[in-house]
Amino acid sequence: MNLIERFLHYTQFDTQSSEASESVPSTPKQLVFANYLKEELQREGFADVEMDANGYIYATLKGNAPGKTPTIGFISHYDTSPDCSGANIKPRIVEGYDGGDIELSPGIVSSPKKFPELLRHIGEDLIVTDGITLLGADDKAGIAEIVQAMCYLRDHDEIKHGDIRMGFNPDEEIGMGAHHFDVERFGCDWGYTIDGGDLGELEFENFNAAAAKVFIKGVSVHTGYAKDKMRNASRLACEFNALIPPTEIPEVTEGYEGFYHLLGMETCTEQAKLSYIIRDHDRQRFEERKQFMLNCAAKLNGKYGEGVVDIQLRDQYYNMKEQIEPNQHVVDIVLKAMKESGVTPKVQPIRGGTDGAQLSFRGLPCPNIFAGGVNFHGPHEFVSCQVMQKAVDVIVKIAELSAHYYE
Repeated sequence: MNLIERFLHYTQFDTQSSEASESVPSTPKQLVFANYLKEELQREGFADVEMDANGYIYATLKGNAPGKTPTIGFISHYDTSPDCSGANIKPRIVEGYDGGDIELSPGIVSSPKKFPELLRHIGEDLIVTDGITLLGADDKAGIAEIVQAMCYLRDHDEIKHGDIRMGFNPDEEIGMGAHHFDVERFGCDWGYTIDGGDLGELEFENFNAAAAKVFIKGVSVHTGYAKDKMRNASRLACEFNALIPPTEIPEVTEGYEGFYHLLGMETCTEQAKLSYIIRDHDRQRFEERKQFMLNCAAKLNGKYGEGVVDIQLRDQYYNMKEQIEPNQHVVDIVLKAMKESGVTPKVQPIRGGTDGAQLSFRGLPCPNIFAGGVNFHGPHEFVSCQVMQKAVDVIVKIAELSAHYYE
């Protein structure tokens, strides 16, 4: 199976995760793909293939280099975003993209006027959706690239490398992907997540991240007799959200600018729940943002009564930069691998997070490398076949260069 066939097959599995779930994985359908992937790795002849009860998959390509070599790892997640359906994905390949509009379905168009990043891929073969679902390149492209690279190394014994571990996990899209990742079992000196975007992206800075749940207690009374009695939780939910600065939301921020993002609201007169994510690269500013949310709740409680608004905050991950900087060699190897593979590095902060952020804080330095997907989490997602192949080339070169680390 070649790289593109492998990826297209992976997209046929619906692996959407759910933030509302308390189970691991958060959706049982993720395990359908996990079992398939485990069997595929076994068929390909890799060693130590195993899947734990939570759906985390580990496997090894045994080293062939003489002498002492580090054990490195490559990691990708197999869940897709809750933001858009991942069921019944209908991918197709636009060969030799000409720079014009791409009609995904009648009336649904990906245009470079709205998505100028398309113009970076003129002449390439683009895999697109039918405009109804996401594609799932985040991060099944990464899985396909890792598996393909390991197969290439398996079949080309002239390329010397140490032991290489593969790790594939659920629930990254809901910030839980690394929570049950067994770093000790993985047994690597360092690793790389293949979960970035377009060609050349290399990321070792990411948001500090927290989730906030806001619960509002209302009082329901017949509207004809509501005066001085009703407390409409739906209206209070709107009032709470109106306290969020309109200049600090995802739609109007970029680069290192943090934000508050309202994921969703469930409201009626008697009760309401609002779900937010909080993001900032700067740790102090991140803590201030969390305190701001608490202050908003306190403000409404002061107005409507103590206990009317309750807020629960949960940290999700932190900026990996402070863990990567003392291990600069893991970045230097990638930069050299990209150069030798004909890829221009684009070092930039992640306006999001990866499992590598959490893993870095658990003793596994883990920068993030491009997988090729663009416009993640929506029906205009696409990936270039040529960029996916470049990702394979970079993975292979990283494996080769890492074997010389102790020389």
